[in-house]
Amino acid sequence: MQIVYVKGDFLFTIFPELANSEDIKIISVLENYYTYNSIKPSVRIEASLVIVDIDTPKIISQESDFSKVVSLCEKGNYGDAKPILNKLIKDNPTNSEYHRIMGQILSDEGDQNEAINCLIDALRWDSKNNWALLMMGNIFAKFKNDIPTAMKYYDHAVLANPNDFTSIYNIGAILYKEGKYEEAKKYLWESLKINNTYPNTHHVLALIAKSENDLHSAFYNVIQTLILSKQINILYENSMKLAFELTKQIISTEDGKNIYRTFRKKLELEGGTEIDIFKDNTIQTPAKIEFAEVYNREKHTVRFKPDYPAVEHLIMHELVHLKFVIEARKEGLNMLFTSKSEQKTKFLKSIELTIQKLKKMNVGESEITNYCNGLFSGINLQVYNAPIDLFIENYLYNEYAELRPFQFFSIYNLLQEALRTVTDRNIAELSPNDILSKNKIYNLVNAFQFRDLYGIDLITEFKPTKVELKQAKLFYDEFLEYKDDKQPAEEYELVQHWADDLNLNPYFTLISEIEYNKNKKTESSLLSFFERLSTVKSETPADNETEMQHFLEKQKENGTNIDVVMFMVEALEYFESLSKDKIKEIAYEIAYKGTQGYDPNKIDYTIDLIPNKNFSGFQILAYYYVSFALGAPEILMEVGLPYHEEYLLAKTMKNRSN
Repeated sequence: MQIVYVKGDFLFTIFPELANSEDIKIISVLENYYTYNSIKPSVRIEASLVIVDIDTPKIISQESDFSKVVSLCEKGNYGDAKPILNKLIKDNPTNSEYHRIMGQILSDEGDQNEAINCLIDALRWDSKNNWALLMMGNIFAKFKNDIPTAMKYYDHAVLANPNDFTSIYNIGAILYKEGKYEEAKKYLWESLKINNTYPNTHHVLALIAKSENDLHSAFYNVIQTLILSKQINILYENSMKLAFELTKQIISTEDGKNIYRTFRKKLELEGGTEIDIFKDNTIQTPAKIEFAEVYNREKHTVRFKPDYPAVEHLIMHELVHLKFVIEARKEGLNMLFTSKSEQKTKFLKSIELTIQKLKKMNVGESEITNYCNGLFSGINLQVYNAPIDLFIENYLYNEYAELRPFQFFSIYNLLQEALRTVTDRNIAELSPNDILSKNKIYNLVNAFQFRDLYGIDLITEFKPTKVELKQAKLFYDEFLEYKDDKQPAEEYELVQHWADDLNLNPYFTLISEIEYNKNKKTESSLLSFFERLSTVKSETPADNETEMQHFLEKQKENGTNIDVVMFMVEALEYFESLSKDKIKEIAYEIAYKGTQGYDPNKIDYTIDLIPNKNFSGFQILAYYYVSFALGAPEILMEVGLPYHEEYLLAKTMKNRSN
């Protein structure tokens, strides 16, 4: 066998008598030490290397006895192990591991000096014996309080085994326990350079940072421990406990307030509108934003419940929502989430069985109404918010690292509330199964993100079915495709896609904000027009107005007017190829020209936007009704024509003819 030393500190550490010696003495001492029976080693010095060649004699296999020693030591039965080990060393003193195990036994028994002697022998036979190097370092650090000497052994362990990150970690962990934080960090960082996915290293760094009151660094490292832990064990449980302990310390500071106040100023400059932030215990959610444009105010308003844990994160969440809206508006792509009474009616029909169940339970009508309204608004809020929230949290996580403790604590609490909603037996018994399942899917998507960001897996606690889990995973994977290069307004694509996949799309409408404002302006204009129209009517001759009013009342009494039905079918066919805006223009002209009233007995009415056509009285009234039904249905009731039944019949006839 060959043993090679670098002529320097480590050689002189395990052979202290060689310090400052001439080469001839080094050779002599080593020849004497490594002589076995009559076999003498060859020792030579080449430059800075000391090389020992030993003609190791043929030794009878000792594997069986050595295995027995190891087994006895593992059981702590040192008394039976030592005699066997002494014989092994006597028969073959060249085996470094024999000496190392004897050193470990003696150290465990409290004889540190004899342990050191045995470990030195182990290192003289194998200077790269990693466990012997670590034990020597540990003894000098822990029992001798001799850190400089301990560091020599630790450093040599690193040099001898530069890729053994666990050994390097162990050095750091031992130094941490001895309160040597700076020395410990040196080895822990070195271990991370080799393998930054070892959770134990991050955990000890978190403990050191906590001891140094560097709470944010401690939080970062403990979260890395959770993310990298492959199983729920003592390390994971201790790290989770530490994460919450650190979080509570951090969120008790003013850090969160400073973050959202700075971000608010940035958004005010970016969007050109001031933002008020108010405490409000009356709101149903922990926090909400009210856009100035929607509420017809000069300022945007964020409202929050002050007692909600880590509410600073939720305020930032709402502000980022505003940021996304500002970005989408700059591109003319912002969308509004709207829901009308007819969509609510569809929803109520879909949960009819639940409503009947509540009635059988003698639940009052008002309570049932409130429950259904809450269910409708709740699922629509989730449809709209769930995909957008993923982008918001991703943005906050990446752009505001100092907010992460707030985000961690806040999302965890929100998921706990969601868990209670979908797993509470009483709630489950009352809730429509379909809605409860879809609610769970949306919450599962959020749980996927929380697991990836913070390493805490709450997914199984939702008790999802295979179908629910698969659907949530598909949604989350779709989000992952978007998240790194999200463009303005892309979040609305996921809102629509996911609602389509879950068949929740009948209960809302996503509409372009530009189109919405245009329609709103048109509606306002038409309502204003009808107000002017009523003024003009009041100035027309009394007999014309009376005649028209008499006619309308008579139509109500007579029932369905077949002539009007046939003219409506004609009108439907005419308007079929026209745009909604064009139909609105025609409706506007018909209404304006009808300020004097339309006489059903006349046959020479004309409309400029429908050239080359003369209308009879019933015909113009049919076009009048249909043009508003198609072009401006939101104000159809303002027209005042009693032709609803005729219109329904006309549409049926038109469809059959197609």
